[in-house]
Amino acid sequence: MPYVILALAIIAETIGTTALQASQAFTRPLPSLVVVIAYAAAFYLLGHALKYFPVGLAYALWSGLGIVTIAAIGLFVFGQRLDLPAIIGIGLILAGILVINLFSDTTPH
Repeated sequence: MPYVILALAIIAETIGTTALQASQAFTRPLPSLVVVIAYAAAFYLLGHALKYFPVGLAYALWSGLGIVTIAAIGLFVFGQRLDLPAIIGIGLILAGILVINLFSDTTPH
């Protein structure tokens, strides 16, 4: 269950960030409303995830997976291409997430 709560927080955060791009600097009302609701949900769920995860670990997973997901959304939805250094950096973020989940004793298993 802790991973489900954290996954929902990540999904809410990526929805909010995607809507932030679509809001065009808060000039479009509907995407702007989605930003506020999605970020509120993301922080609410992240707060609940902190019952199970240490704060540093929860935030690392939340932000790291959010970065990777937003980069993919940026590419496929908004046509925003990444250069090789950015792709390598995102690969390193994924590697860090794998190391945490496979080898850390601080994750709930």
